[in-house]
Amino acid sequence: MSVNPVPYDHYLTYDEIRSLLRTWAAARPDLLRVEQIGTSHEGREILLATVTRFATGTDSEKPALWVDANIHATEVSPTTASLCLIHKLLSRDGEEEEVTRVLDTRVFYICPRVNPDGAELFLSDRPRYLRSSTRPYPYDEDPLEGLRREDVDGDGRVLLMRLPDPHGAWKAHPDDPRLLVRREPTEAGGSYYRLLPEGVIENYDGVTVSLQRIKEGLDLNRNFPAHWRQEHEQKGAGPYPTSEPEVRAIVDFIARHPNITGGVTFHTYSGVLLRPYGTQADDKMIAEDLWTYQKIGEKGTELTGYPVLNVYADFKYHPQEVITGVFDDWLYDHLGIFGWTTELWSPQRQAGLTVPKPIDWHREHPVEDDLAMLRWNDEKLGGKGFVEWHPFEHPQLGTVEIGGWDSIYSFRNPPPEYLEAEVAPHADWLIWHLLISPRLSVLEASAVAVGEGCYRVRLVVQNEGWLPTYVTKKAVERKVTRGVIAEITLPAGAELVGSLPRHTGPQLEGRAYKPSGVFGWVSDPTEDRAKFEWVVQAPQGGAVSLIARHDRAGVARAVVSLPQP
Repeated sequence: MSVNPVPYDHYLTYDEIRSLLRTWAAARPDLLRVEQIGTSHEGREILLATVTRFATGTDSEKPALWVDANIHATEVSPTTASLCLIHKLLSRDGEEEEVTRVLDTRVFYICPRVNPDGAELFLSDRPRYLRSSTRPYPYDEDPLEGLRREDVDGDGRVLLMRLPDPHGAWKAHPDDPRLLVRREPTEAGGSYYRLLPEGVIENYDGVTVSLQRIKEGLDLNRNFPAHWRQEHEQKGAGPYPTSEPEVRAIVDFIARHPNITGGVTFHTYSGVLLRPYGTQADDKMIAEDLWTYQKIGEKGTELTGYPVLNVYADFKYHPQEVITGVFDDWLYDHLGIFGWTTELWSPQRQAGLTVPKPIDWHREHPVEDDLAMLRWNDEKLGGKGFVEWHPFEHPQLGTVEIGGWDSIYSFRNPPPEYLEAEVAPHADWLIWHLLISPRLSVLEASAVAVGEGCYRVRLVVQNEGWLPTYVTKKAVERKVTRGVIAEITLPAGAELVGSLPRHTGPQLEGRAYKPSGVFGWVSDPTEDRAKFEWVVQAPQGGAVSLIARHDRAGVARAVVSLPQP
């Protein structure tokens, strides 16, 4: 069935997202339900799309994957990535085997815009640059002095300002004067510049320029419960874990849906797949979980081209600091499910550069990389990514030049002409990621007469998923999930002999921990199966209903007729 396409020619506003989701839900009510799971600081709906084939069972009875996007205000391409996933599920059902199978057996919970307030401000006619929420934090009052970053020349862009200054740290590159490079440590006697963000200076004293504190200082991806620290240790963390309504909505929903087996949050930029921990090295992680993370990441790299980085080793903003209160650490460390952060888009990779550690690249890289980036701008972006330096009469500083990289167009998000190609491969990885989840199925359901009107009823269930029912060893350590529960419902006039109607069974293994080759010590014991039996006294015969359930592996049912003597 045809559904409206995702617009890739621009970034969607809050109203456009609501309209598109509701149009899709009206076209495919058999696959999509849209609901509100929370309200933002400014009162906007935080919307969730539940995507599954409802005819094959309710969403809560199927293994699930959580996907969210745009928790940071300027990172709007992640919304498009999440909508691309929804569209593929709706439009390719019945045409692609894995799409059909994932809809039949599993469920996606997708929140396309966690932070609608910040995104609306960013997408306005005069955009502002916030990290996250529009709520003032940690102080309510407006800053009174310093440079406030904004569009001062009214061209809809916020760039850089350069000022001639004999003490400046920058100079023009001899081969391309658009490019500013660092002045050598002992260099003197040349023409130098001081660089400032485009903006106005409040209460300027004519001499000193400081950057104004942003009134809205929250970072919603520092407000999750795992390893949360106070503001003096972790900027933007908020007054307490889940203090912000946007984060609280996510945490509450995931905590109330134990069928969620993993989660991916879409961010920008760097073109990498990030995995926990942000606070400690890999040798502190449970080995089996690390191996599984690595295998899942290998598939992600294969399908998206994005390398996998460990945050602690490869993505810290400073080597002596850690990042805490983040989404993926919370999923893994508290809930024992696989959490990921996908950083969409690498302009450096588009320019042909290899950047093993994006954060380190921003600290230090050869000037040849900058020249390659400018060539990419000229040849592939038609010059739209880098604005030529041009004079402007600044209200406080007098004559300055405004120009440089238009980071919002070329760095923060993919330019629209690159958008679809950049986000589409991620839908395939997310579908694969959900299909590896544990899933219960009935291997045997039978009844055998053992006496006059007496029957032995047997239920054998199988975990047909790649992951074990507990998903991670961390979940076992945290004791956050039970083994398989099996129950029997009897026909009228029947009763159980010597047993209870409900049994608690073991966790079931999957295929995740098999070795890479078949050697003499390899074996496959049936740790992926569980057997349950009841003795039923049923003089009138009838049928028994059997159900097996696991919080993470879903529900399996069977009805067994009791044979007549």
